[in-house]
Amino acid sequence: MPVILQVGLLLVCSNVFMTFAWYAHLRDLRGKPWLVAAAVSWAIALFEYLLQVPANRIGYTAYSLPQLKIMQEAITLAVFVPFALLYMKQPLKLDYLWAALCLCGAVYFIFRAPVNG
Repeated sequence: MPVILQVGLLLVCSNVFMTFAWYAHLRDLRGKPWLVAAAVSWAIALFEYLLQVPANRIGYTAYSLPQLKIMQEAITLAVFVPFALLYMKQPLKLDYLWAALCLCGAVYFIFRAPVNG
């Protein structure tokens, strides 16, 4: 399996856990003390790290650190928007499109071939 596909799949899965760890407590644990929310979030985040660390280690064999970071940010938005809309019941905003276009620009510039000269 190509490195880009391995990294992409691991980062998508990692981001699903990350998004739930960071934000699901706002809906599901809002009546609980923040320490309970933090403990649950840390437990979920463990699975994020079990996927994210290998993703970055595999990715770093073929991509630069800035490329891995931009890939991570683009995947984060791709996971976060459906989460916000479907799970958190947030309204769809045109700003999501503008943010996505900015990230597409970042992906383009970080992955384009270097210019000589």
